[in-house]
Amino acid sequence: MTKIHVAIAILYQDGKFLCQLRDDVPNIRYPGNWALFGGHMEPGETPEVAVLRELKEEISYIPASVSLFCCATEGDVVRHVFHAQLTVDVKDLVLLEGWDMKLLTPEQIRAGKCFSEQSGDVRSLGQLHQRILLNFIESIA
Repeated sequence: MTKIHVAIAILYQDGKFLCQLRDDVPNIRYPGNWALFGGHMEPGETPEVAVLRELKEEISYIPASVSLFCCATEGDVVRHVFHAQLTVDVKDLVLLEGWDMKLLTPEQIRAGKCFSEQSGDVRSLGQLHQRILLNFIESIA
């Protein structure tokens, strides 16, 4: 089975973690769920280059540097997970992909759900993304 490689980012600020409410379309993974920003790696692209490109494409933000946290494999997908400090205000980001974005507290991440002003209701956190975030929170505690 060919593995799909994606690069995703844990962006954090003041003890909170930036998440994207994914579009509510059936042909993507975790539709209508909160998840981390990122996406598919292009042929020949390193995971680090891919995560920086994805952040620029999705929220018009490029951190000064990113550090590898882990690789998480789920079925046919290998997620290269990076982390970086979010050094700008969320209101200064431009959401170019997804339905909403928000800084989630560790409590919201543990609960696995968060209210979205855009959707007008409480949305779940994608299970794998929740697990990655909880592992990261534990690693920095």
